[in-house]
Amino acid sequence: NGWTRFVSMQNHYNLLYREEEREMLPLCVDQGVGSIPWSPLARGRLTRPWNEKTHRTESDEFAQALYTDDDRPVVDAVIDVAKKRGVPPAQVALAWVLSKPAVNSPIVGPTKTEHLVDALAAVELRLDDEEIQLLEEKYRPHGVLGFR
Repeated sequence: NGWTRFVSMQNHYNLLYREEEREMLPLCVDQGVGSIPWSPLARGRLTRPWNEKTHRTESDEFAQALYTDDDRPVVDAVIDVAKKRGVPPAQVALAWVLSKPAVNSPIVGPTKTEHLVDALAAVELRLDDEEIQLLEEKYRPHGVLGFR
């Protein structure tokens, strides 16, 4: 019909929400559509122990709707891999997203210099197959989530 083709998609995708792997990411790869996932750090949930309280964990109602205690084992796995590697958990979570062939570039929202440093370091961090399996095996499917 002469319509302009889609060239990219901003999707919700991270270690705590992988539902895009079912249909959308394979479609993007097949059709040559770029994937630019938002919230690759799950609104900070993948950057610290599950029970660690922050202003955001206490006040971000949207995050509370997105992630539940069922996601804690994934966060624990991120922290375990990060400790073994001697890097911050944010680097591990971002390196995982970057390891996915469908992902072109995650949207990071650094609010501190160290957040940007972690994002840049994640580009160089290569997770091995065993680490990726450890990070992925605790995942529990979610209902479709996104902006309201």
